[in-house]
Formats: sequence, C-alpha cells, structure tokens
Amino acid sequence: MKTKYIILLLLFTSLSCFAQTNVEYSSTIMDDNGVPMPNVTVRVRGTGETVLTDSSGEFTVRAKSGDVLIISKDGKRINTITLNNSNFYQIENEAEKDDFRSKSSRKIKQASVSQLIDSARFYKNSNPEKSIGFIESSLSVISKSRKNNRQLSEVYTILGDVYSNLKQYDLAVSNYETALNFAKTNSIKFKLAKAYTLNNNFDESTEMYQELLNDTTISTHQKIVIYEGLGDNSSKKLNELDTAIEHYEKGLEIAEQLNVKPKVSELNTKIGETYSQKGQPQVAEEYLIETLKSSESEDVQSRAISNNSIADYYRDNKEYDKEIALRKETLNELKVEESKVEKNDSVDKPIISSQKLNFDIGNAYLNKGDLSEAAPYLEKSIVEADAKGDLETQKDALQRLSELYRAAGKSDEALEKYQEYAQLVDVIYQQKEQEIKDAVALGKELTNKQNRINSLEKDRELSESRYDFFSSQKQLTQETYKRQRLIIYSLVGGLLLLVLSLFWMYKSNKQRRLANNLLALKSLRSQMNPHFIFNALNSVNSFVSQNDERAANRYLTDFSKLMRSVLDNSEQDFIPLSKEIELLELYIKLEHSRFTDKFDYTITVDEKLEVSDFQIPPMLLQPYVENAVWHGLRYKKEKGYLEINIQQKDAETVKIIITDDGIGRAKSKELKTQYQQKQKSQGMNNIKKRIAILNEMYSDRLDVSITDLNHDSSGTEVVLTLKKQD
Repeated sequence: MKTKYIILLLLFTSLSCFAQTNVEYSSTIMDDNGVPMPNVTVRVRGTGETVLTDSSGEFTVRAKSGDVLIISKDGKRINTITLNNSNFYQIENEAEKDDFRSKSSRKIKQASVSQLIDSARFYKNSNPEKSIGFIESSLSVISKSRKNNRQLSEVYTILGDVYSNLKQYDLAVSNYETALNFAKTNSIKFKLAKAYTLNNNFDESTEMYQELLNDTTISTHQKIVIYEGLGDNSSKKLNELDTAIEHYEKGLEIAEQLNVKPKVSELNTKIGETYSQKGQPQVAEEYLIETLKSSESEDVQSRAISNNSIADYYRDNKEYDKEIALRKETLNELKVEESKVEKNDSVDKPIISSQKLNFDIGNAYLNKGDLSEAAPYLEKSIVEADAKGDLETQKDALQRLSELYRAAGKSDEALEKYQEYAQLVDVIYQQKEQEIKDAVALGKELTNKQNRINSLEKDRELSESRYDFFSSQKQLTQETYKRQRLIIYSLVGGLLLLVLSLFWMYKSNKQRRLANNLLALKSLRSQMNPHFIFNALNSVNSFVSQNDERAANRYLTDFSKLMRSVLDNSEQDFIPLSKEIELLELYIKLEHSRFTDKFDYTITVDEKLEVSDFQIPPMLLQPYVENAVWHGLRYKKEKGYLEINIQQKDAETVKIIITDDGIGRAKSKELKTQYQQKQKSQGMNNIKKRIAILNEMYSDRLDVSITDLNHDSSGTEVVLTLKKQD
C-alpha cells in the first residue's frame, strides 16, 4: 500500500513557536497530490487536545516542540508527525523515515513529482544545495508533462523558503512571486509579505498585508501576524511610528483575547521599542514591564528572549542598575536550563547563552564605572565562551577586560589580555575568511542551480506552446543575450515605425492627389458649363437674328431641358450611360434644328447592351459631337451625315464611335482665321484633362482615339472605349 506523506504548510513561525510552553500552531494538511483534506482528526498525544481540519485542510492546535501529532481519517490513522525546532516535520515511523530520506541517494529517474517535492521540502533547512537539486529535478519532470499549477507553486514556494533561510531575500521574493502567479494562496502571501520586509520592500509588504487583512477567510490568529507585519513595516520609517504603534496594539489586543502569551510578550516589546524611538522612554518602559509580566508564565528560553530585549533597552538608555538586575535574573534561570541540556540532549539548546549574559553584565558594570564588579563577569564570560567555542563573545570579553585593566592602571594585565584578544581576532579572521570562501562557493553553486531552474521554467513555458528551447548559459551570458535581444527589438520596432511612416506619407500624398484631382475636375466641369452655355446662346442668337421667333422659343424650351440635366449632373464624376445618351440626343436635336440643311444624324445603341450598367463622366461625348458639327459638317457644301454608334465590345467594355463625313480636321484648321488659330479649343482641352485625371483616379477606365476617315483627310472618327466600374 502506498504511504501517504502529509504536507503541513506553516502559516507563521517564530522563535517562541517551538518553546516548551504550549502555543497556537496553525497548519494545512494535504494529501500527496496536494489536495486539501477536510475533516481530518489531529490529536496531540498525551494532552487529549483534538481538532478537525476545515474545508481548506487548515487546523489550529495548542502544542509545543517535541509534541507528537496523530493524524487520522474516519477513525484510521494515516500518519504521525513530531514537531521540532525546524520548519519541517519528522515522520515518527522509522521505516517511513528511512524511506523518506533515502530519496536523496537513489536515482530520481523513476521518482514522481510529488516525491521530488517532498524531498526538496525535507532538505530545505538542513541541506539547501540538495533541496535545490530536488527542485531542479522536479521542474525537469514537470516541463516534460502537462502544466500543473499546484505543483509549480509548491516548487517555487520551497525554493523561496531555501533562499529565505540563506538570507538571499531578493531571490526569495522573486520565487515567492512566481509561486503566487501559479496559486494565489494565503500561505504564500504571508511568506511573500515577510520576505518583502526582510528585503526592505516595505511598501510592497504593507500592500500584501493589507490584501490579506481584507480577505474574509483570514483567521484571528493570522490577523495577529498581519498587524505585527504592518507594524514592522511602519516602524522602519520615522514619520510612521504612530502608525506602527497602532498596528502593534491591534495585534496585541487580539493576542490578549486569544491568550497567545508569546505574541503578547513580543508585541509589548515592539511597542515599547517604538515608543523609545519616538523619544518617550516612560511610556516605553510601561510596555516593557508588561512584557516582563506576560512572560512569567512562559518557558525559560522565551522569557530569556523577552528579558534580553528589555535589558538592551535599559542599556541604550544608560539605566545600568536595571539592566544588571534583569540580566542576573535571566542568568540564574538559564543555569537551571543549561543543566537540563547537559542531562537531556533532546531538550532545545538555549538561544540566550550564559557566556553572553556574563559578558553583558560585565559590560554594564564597566559602563557604570564599577571596575571591580565588572572583572569577574568578564573573566567568567571568557572561560565559558572558550569552553563552548563562542569565539565572538570571547573576543569581545577580552577586549573589554583589556580596557578595564588599562583603566585600572594594570598595564601588564591589559597588555596580556590585548595580546590574547589580537590572537583571537586572527583566528576569527581566518574563520571568517574561510566562511566567506565557503559562502562564495555556495553562492556560485546556488547561482548555477538557480540559472538551471530558470532555464527549466523557460523550457516548460515553451513546451506548452510546442516550441523547443534549451538554455544552459551562465547569468552573465543570459544578461548579454537579453541586451542584444532588446537592441534587435528596438531596431525592428524602428523599422516598423519607419515603414508605417512611409505608408502614412504615401497614403497622405495619395489622398492629397485625390483631393487635388477632385478640385481639378470640379474646376474643369465649371469651365465646361459656361463654354457650352455660350455656344448654345450663340445658336439662340442666330434664330433671333433670322426673326424666327417660333424656332427660337422651341429652341429655348429644349435648351432649358438640356441645361437642367447638365446642371443636375455637374457635381458628379460619373453618371449612368443612359443619362449621357439622353443628354446627347437632346443636344444633337438642338444643333440639328439650327443646321437642318447641313447634316442628318443617327444614334444607334446595341440592343444587347445594358446601358444602365455602365458609368460615364457627364458631358464627355458632347464636345466631340460639337466639334463634328461646328468644324466638320457646318463647312461642307453638300449635306453631311453624323453617326453615333454605341456597341458592347465585351462584358466589361463599351465602345462609342462618333463618325462624321465633314471636311476633316486639316481643312477645318485651314479655314480658321489667324486669331482663331492662336486660340486653342477650350472644350477639347478640358475634356483631355478630365480624361487624364479620371484615368489616374479610376485605373484607366477611359480611352479616346481620333482618326481621319479618308485618305484626303476628310471625315473624322472618334472612338471612345469605356470600362465597367469595379
């Protein structure tokens, strides 16, 4: 049967959370697939405390470090977990424990993603390199399978925890943010908010805490953490100290209601320290005294931590008697605690050490000017620090003792202690140098692993889009590539911008030409109308001069009809061919009524032609007919003939043929007077310009050719080809 590994996500941890006094412990239980497990029974062995997980798998239980949690479902035990002073759990069953830890040594080729994640979580505190190795392996497996947001969120959360433990807070923030992108859970938000604070991103941390505070699912225990975090952020800014106190007091109120003693002590201390920052020592001391009262019921180590913070406050305010009394009290309590440690290795080792307390007491006496009282404590601190390998405390104690002897006029003793101090400084320097080398080596290794993890994430994203991408370069190479890519994108963007600008200029010029052409057409049409009217009025004048009143009236009637049609169509570029034929028939009728003895005419339209399907510029045919009558047929001695034939060339083209048997273009030119030869035909010039402009605007829809019919240059044929509009 497959063993289920229960995953507990710590919602908050502090130094006091794993002390010997029961505290509130909140966690989340999920199965090996990461699914929250509701209605799971959590029992603290030996105390009878029992709770059930809610619908989100969360529970809160009062426990302490070393307590055993019995996890059961439907009356059947599914796991046993022991709390310790690390942020990960231990599986009580030795067989399960060995199986769990053996994952790091066996081949991970066949390991599932959940097993790799469990291993990464197990080693994230004790062996960061190994934990990151499991994270890299899990991402490698995930990148080759279907995207799983829950698993990706877990992986990057663990990676953020690793970097947070290594105090690489910028990397912790980056990975928590990535985890939050895959799963927006409150547990990740708490971690990210804390990492923001540690990385000095106070505004971002405050924003995240405010978002959590507005979440209706947040428990009252979690609100304590939120208000404390908001207070920590505000306390970093001198102009927000009042806001910090306000947040701390809100958290303190909840902690007192729920009787969370460690948080009561911690928040009282922080409020006192903030009042001290504001320059209000009396108010600060009141809260610090409250800290002392609330820590009385706590375990020795928790009380020692609180006392040490208050003693530091007394030292900073030069209240050395109070500082000495409080540190001596703490030292006496720790002696009993340290004796327990010697007898029982399972008891948590003290965080506040006796050698450090002896040094602080001696230092306080020295600051007070009481050299005789300071010396024994500093000497005892040196002996204890040497026995316990606490070189830093030993160094500081030797330095202060040397200063004490020098102040007391004991030059030999001062020199001796100073020499011991100098030798110890050399030893510490060598240790620090080695630590730096180790840290650099570890940093390089972690950087390489982080780079590989980044590459795996890119591979996973590209595999989702079915692209193959591999990246194994170092961070400097990646940054260089990013810069090169930015330059290329900038060049491509500039090129696109240039192309768009050229296109816009081309389109603008085209529109400008179109506007100019439209203006020119309008101008040409406005010139055509007076020209035509002038010629028509000349015809009326000829009737009047002949005293033919009836003919003049009849002519004027037809002329008015023609003018109305001409004016109606004068603003359009194209009109139906049928309308142009009507205009042409009316015009020829007027001219024939004047020159009845000069010519006859016929207009023939192809029966198959749908004249309404074709469009033609208005008054386009009239100038050619006018030329045929006035310059060809009018000067012929015998009666001439004008023929207009409109026929369909193909489905898209119409051919209009205007034929006359007049005297021809050459003979007509000879008959012109010298003045007339100097004047160019206004109507024909206008019509040529109109055709040129229309062809430019409408893709060569019109074509006109003029030829002589006979070898003697008599007779004229005008052929106009018209294409159908697209």
